[in-house]
Amino acid sequence: MKGLYFIEPIVAIYAFASFMVYPLVQQYVYRRLWQEITNSSYPVSDNTSQCAKNASHNRQQDEVQKAASLFSMYSDLSSMIPSLIVTLLLVAYSDQRGRKFTIIMPLIGSLIYTLSFLAVSFFKLNLYLLIAASFVSALFGGVGTMLGGCFSYVADLCEDGKQKTLRMAVVDMMIGLLAGVASISTGYFLHTTGFNWPFFTAAIFHAINLLYTVFVLKETRVIEQSETVGCCRAMQKLVCSIYNLFAGGTSQKKWILVLLIVTFSSLSFVNTGGLSVITLYELNEPLCWSEILIGYGAAVSTSIFITSFIGVYLFSLCLPNIAIAFIGMLSVLISLLMTAFAKTTLMMFLVRIPAMFAIMPFPVLRSMMSKVVSKSEQGALFACVAFMENLSTNGSSAVFSRIYAATVAWCPGFIFLLGSGLCIIPISLLGILKCFYSLDSNDTQALLSEDGTEASDDPAVA
Repeated sequence: MKGLYFIEPIVAIYAFASFMVYPLVQQYVYRRLWQEITNSSYPVSDNTSQCAKNASHNRQQDEVQKAASLFSMYSDLSSMIPSLIVTLLLVAYSDQRGRKFTIIMPLIGSLIYTLSFLAVSFFKLNLYLLIAASFVSALFGGVGTMLGGCFSYVADLCEDGKQKTLRMAVVDMMIGLLAGVASISTGYFLHTTGFNWPFFTAAIFHAINLLYTVFVLKETRVIEQSETVGCCRAMQKLVCSIYNLFAGGTSQKKWILVLLIVTFSSLSFVNTGGLSVITLYELNEPLCWSEILIGYGAAVSTSIFITSFIGVYLFSLCLPNIAIAFIGMLSVLISLLMTAFAKTTLMMFLVRIPAMFAIMPFPVLRSMMSKVVSKSEQGALFACVAFMENLSTNGSSAVFSRIYAATVAWCPGFIFLLGSGLCIIPISLLGILKCFYSLDSNDTQALLSEDGTEASDDPAVA
């Protein structure tokens, strides 16, 4: 079979299968904990809200909310350490042995994770086996590993800087498009068939994706047999490539790279942390959403990937990249602030409107970082980015879940107020970058030339 250089189908299928599972996980854990704590079945009806039915169980509902958020924290912590190590090693190792391996491994982990949920749901196994499943699947990498491999793959294929920014935005858009479809279908799927069939369907999609990656996707970095080295030598080169990424070159290059990575990570921390507790917030009073409303809400939330892609495309025609990133960060801040005060179903849907550009900073910052380093350093760069993204993602989910558990009884929206305040950090860092460092095309060329690498043909970064 002839190989193809299309990474987008992999991202699309991965997003569809993953976002079939993510909303199910919190709802499944919530319902199991409800049964264990209240010794009663979870109230299911065709109504959009069950608050009126559960008004006499406020204390039990708070206990379930706390238990579910703590369970989420334990799950995130169990997967964080192995995922961080594997992500850093795999994505950087892709510079030596190719990109496909970095994509294949997390696909295997996702398949194991989904099958584990299917087994626990079907056989009614102990709920805490899911934490073990999170740990095992993290040994194969995670979302950060997958995206790090995909963005390195895209960086290999794109020579022009604008093309690189747009194609990375397309990858982000594919995540949102398919995630939205999955979120809507999952609500109805769950309402009609229960948990088992959605988990089984997601596992089938992960298996198809794995087969496509192994047998159809073509490698962008073909390593000659004479260039291959032993395992110890490869690990030594791996460590050196990551070290040289920051130790080599001019001090300006190092500071720009560090500021961009910290900005990216801090924004990811806030954005992911807020999203990690949104389902619990919607299940709690006064919203008490059903699985169908949760599906629609998740679909509207993931549509911001599409609006963010359109925003990147249009704004890039007239604005510098840093300005586009600023607009996206303000979008995140306003959305979180409004969510803290959302008490009705209509308001909860409306808070998605200011979030329409919330994803724009991520492809823009990735593209800016990619232009600062040479082609031979792309894998090491995206390994560090994926490492920090995994750290911020898992860390934020654990931190936000713990704070939500501590504050849900007296102020459920406090966690979103905190998130909106934390948005000031990436905005300030990007402001420092804009004020003290010039990032036009000539400076980018100079950074690479002084570093002893081939200059890039990328257009202006900012």
